[in-house]
Amino acid sequence: MDHALTFVIATLCILALCYRFYGVFFVRKVLRADDSEVTPSHILADGKNYVPTKKWVNAGQHFAAIAAAGPLVGPVLAAQFGYLPSFLWLLIGCVIGGAVHDTVVLFASMKHKGQSLSEVAKAELGPVAGWCTGLAMLFIITITMAGLSMVVVHALERNAWGAFAVFMTIPIAIALGLYEKVTGSSKGATQVGIAAIAASVFAGPYIQGTLLGEWLTLHAETVAVILPIYAFFATALPVWLLLTPRGYLSSFMKVGVFGALVVGVVFINPEIRFPALTDFIHGGGPVLNGPVWPFISITIACGAISGFHAFIGSGTTPKLIDKWSDIRPVAFGGMLAECLVGVMALIAATALHPADYFAINSAPAAFKALGMTVVDLPRLSQEIGLDLYGRTGGAVTLAVGMTEIFTRVPWFNSLASYFFQFVVMFEAVFILTAVDSGTRVARYLIQDLLGDVYAPMKRLDWVPGSIIASVIACVAWGYLLTSGDINSVWALFGVSNQLMASVGLIIGATIILRLAQKRIYMLTCLIPLAYLFVTVNVAGYWMIANVYLNKAAKGYNPFNAGISIIMLALGFIILIAALRKWKELLQARAVEVPMVATPAE
Repeated sequence: MDHALTFVIATLCILALCYRFYGVFFVRKVLRADDSEVTPSHILADGKNYVPTKKWVNAGQHFAAIAAAGPLVGPVLAAQFGYLPSFLWLLIGCVIGGAVHDTVVLFASMKHKGQSLSEVAKAELGPVAGWCTGLAMLFIITITMAGLSMVVVHALERNAWGAFAVFMTIPIAIALGLYEKVTGSSKGATQVGIAAIAASVFAGPYIQGTLLGEWLTLHAETVAVILPIYAFFATALPVWLLLTPRGYLSSFMKVGVFGALVVGVVFINPEIRFPALTDFIHGGGPVLNGPVWPFISITIACGAISGFHAFIGSGTTPKLIDKWSDIRPVAFGGMLAECLVGVMALIAATALHPADYFAINSAPAAFKALGMTVVDLPRLSQEIGLDLYGRTGGAVTLAVGMTEIFTRVPWFNSLASYFFQFVVMFEAVFILTAVDSGTRVARYLIQDLLGDVYAPMKRLDWVPGSIIASVIACVAWGYLLTSGDINSVWALFGVSNQLMASVGLIIGATIILRLAQKRIYMLTCLIPLAYLFVTVNVAGYWMIANVYLNKAAKGYNPFNAGISIIMLALGFIILIAALRKWKELLQARAVEVPMVATPAE
């Protein structure tokens, strides 16, 4: 496969067949979704949280919530191993694991009146497993914020144009939120907001070289301090003022940018310049230190299988499902769509020359040790107007790859700098939207846990409690952000994220065993669970032994080692609780079968 169009056609065909056949089988046969049964959105309808929503509207909001930076950055980082491991894991992981995980978590939450995964775990596996799940969720969401924010750090450092464009989205979103609050409508303001965001990108060149441009030319350490401070205010502010309007505006950008990328790939059909496998599949790469397995499966989470989706699938979405059959287009279909996003990101990265990719995505000293010579990067740096060397994290690599594809269209060949900065803003806005939501979720979890010690903390409307929990959440992930590099932090994020996916599959297997007509259907969750649980623990052990507790490693950090050990221990506790529950359910069903058959004898 030498050209991108081959990847796109293969992906679309495989995902379409999966949706049509495996999706129908899983929802109708395994889960036995029955539209005659009333959903929680109708039973508990309150016009605020529980609201019956049309399936395609629901599918859109669910996809916008799950498709954050993960499917954009993970495949770019994993391209270090070559295009083949990433492409295979995206498709196999999504079809066998991700689509099943997202659908069964949503189904399980709906069976428990739209409650969170920790509450579902408590009901299905017992109080110990429920408490461990809640604690694991807090660790995971905190690490996720650090991992995603590190991508923004390296995209905005020494980039006044990009920093200005991203900063301007804050007052634009606040203005939209205020307008909607006062008038009750956002229709006219939406067009103005989108136009203002575009104008911010086009105004970027004019602030370079000015006093404002000097202020916005920030070092990585400065950006890393600003982000958690920003997150505190974003978390403390009402959701309607910043979080919701910026998420709303960013959804238009998401659809537009990836729609344009798909069209660009189809018509330009760029050559895939990476080999199927690189020399780094055994480890020692400048982007990711570890070997292709298990690191391919923890580097690419969103797009293949992601535990972060469990926060959405047991959060807002189960309270909006109109009919039980809607979970197929919403959860199963949403995951398949995210896989396509991941494949497109992989194409954008591997369409670059390998030497250019490593020059962007490696520290200068690490790239020099490779002995490679850049090919197109000097030209791209000149056209974009930015020093592109050593901008690790994946975001800049993706922006350069997408810019290279867009500017091959004759009408756009002189707009490289504008395309690049727009894509950087597009990535940063999505990541910051996820940071807003994720930090707020962490705040809720902290308040819930501390509320067991001091009851008023459980009240989400208690201002002192909200401020204390917000500070704890921001300081926690801010420390992780400033204490490591993309290699160590993204691996920590990958391990924690896939551990959460393992927990989702454990709960899914439990509920299938309890409700499905055939016990063998449990394998739909057990097969991906077996692979993922082993992968997570091998990767976690490798990072602890070779990085976090290795004083010679760049990512040496005993604190990260402690977090990893606690998370892996929580995973084993939850699995042990599940094994006991499965034994109990299997014994109960073994007794139940002859009792049902007796009258017919």
